[in-house]
Amino acid sequence: MLDLSILRVTSRLGRGCRMSFTFFLWCSVFALFACEVERRKSDIELGLNPQQISGRHIYDQYCDRCHSAYSSKDRKGPPLKGVFKHQYLSVSGMPANDDRVSDIVRMGRNKMEGFSQVLTQYQINDLLAYLHTL
Repeated sequence: MLDLSILRVTSRLGRGCRMSFTFFLWCSVFALFACEVERRKSDIELGLNPQQISGRHIYDQYCDRCHSAYSSKDRKGPPLKGVFKHQYLSVSGMPANDDRVSDIVRMGRNKMEGFSQVLTQYQINDLLAYLHTL
């Protein structure tokens, strides 16, 4: 049905317009399939519990602008994908555990500002729960 409607539209256009329309159509199709941006998965698709969901929202609000979550692409700060899957943090070499990461979130480190005036320890715990899912 879509093919017939396209044929009806293009049959009414002049040759130059048909070529432009065809080019536009192919570019649109190519853009849909060639795009490297992956759709963001929902909390349910990721299997997050309520604490992790809260942590994800905190992450989105405060961390995402400098740290990528699901890719290894660098932003201002190091990517956090798999942060707890390694024994040591990639940049500082400190142990990759809740205590060290919590300290960094609260007090900051190098160019990262601390969030002790912004986030409660409860919110930091939620954030840590989410970071463990990356």
